[in-house]
Amino acid sequence: MFRPALPFATLCAALLLSTQAWAISLADLSQQDVSAGIKDALTQGAQIAVKQLAKPGGFSNNPEVRIELPGKLGKAAKKLKQFGFGAQVDQLELSMNKAAEAAMPQAQALLVEAVKKMTVEDAKTLLTGGDDSATRYLDKTSREQIRAKFLPIVKRATAQVGLVQQYNGFASQAATFGVVDAKSANIENYVTEQALNGLFEMIAEQEASLRQNPAGAATGLARKVFDAL
Repeated sequence: MFRPALPFATLCAALLLSTQAWAISLADLSQQDVSAGIKDALTQGAQIAVKQLAKPGGFSNNPEVRIELPGKLGKAAKKLKQFGFGAQVDQLELSMNKAAEAAMPQAQALLVEAVKKMTVEDAKTLLTGGDDSATRYLDKTSREQIRAKFLPIVKRATAQVGLVQQYNGFASQAATFGVVDAKSANIENYVTEQALNGLFEMIAEQEASLRQNPAGAATGLARKVFDAL
C-alpha cells in the first residue's frame, strides 16, 4: 500500500525535535569536562601554532607575523633600499625571521605545561571569556618562561649575521632620541618579543577557529564543550 511522504513542515519539525534532544548546554557538563575540553583545545592550538611558525618561512612568509625593522628604522630601511642597500636590509630581516623560527620549538613544552596548571575555575572563566581569552591566559602565565628559552637561541642565530652589530649600534643611538623604544634597541630582544607576539597571535587564531567551528577540535571532549557554547 502506497504511503504519502511526510509533509515538509512535519519533517522539519521532526528534525528540530531530534536536534534538540541531542543538544547539550554548559549546565549539562561537569566542571571536569569543561576543564579537560578547554585544555585539549588549547593544547591543540598551541601545537599547531608552534608547528606552523617553526617551519622554514613560518614567519617570513606569513604577513601577519613577519618580523620587519621596527618603527622609524623600518621607514629608514625603505629609504636605504632606494639607494641600493636593499640586499643588506632584506638579509637582515630574513635573518631576524629565521632566528624566530629557530627558537619556536622551545615553546611547545612550556605551553603544554602552562595548560596543565590551569585550574577548573580558570577553565570555566576562560570558556565564556571571549574568542582569545584562553590565549591571553597562556600569554600571562608562560611568556616570561618562553622568553628565557627564546633569547639564547635568537642570540646565537643573529650572531651569525654581520649586520647585527650595525643594527644594535644604530638602534641604540636612535633609542636615545625616541626613534625606537628600549626593547627595539637590541636586535636579540626585539626579535624575541616579536617571536612571542607572533606565537600568541597564531594561538589566538586557532582558539577563535575552534570556538567558531568545534568540529575542528582534535578530541571529542573539546568538541562537546565548544558545541555547548
